[in-house]
Amino acid sequence: MRIAIPVSEGKLSMHFGHCEEFVLVDVDPAKKSILGKESLAAPDHQPGLLPQWLHEKGAHVIIAGGMGRRAQGLFSEKGIQVVLGSLEDDVDEIVGKYLEGKLQIGPNVCDH
Repeated sequence: MRIAIPVSEGKLSMHFGHCEEFVLVDVDPAKKSILGKESLAAPDHQPGLLPQWLHEKGAHVIIAGGMGRRAQGLFSEKGIQVVLGSLEDDVDEIVGKYLEGKLQIGPNVCDH
């Protein structure tokens, strides 16, 4: 499984569409372990682009602080699960807690 995390300045970007890069984390859900990570510069922000781009990169899940409703719908159409309101800031910590079912989440910080 591949998890996408939007990152700015080395930490979770609270709005996925304005991040500097995406860290794509390959995981083994059964063993709850990280198999590898890849950082990719985010493409220029254009409405509707990121769901297709992350789908092409093999993402199954995106964990973000916030995301607008339209983007959520586009991710859903691509079969990508959206987890919003993450309060953690370190990629390894976010993924580890997600795999353990212990990821702390709050409200969607971007609701447009």
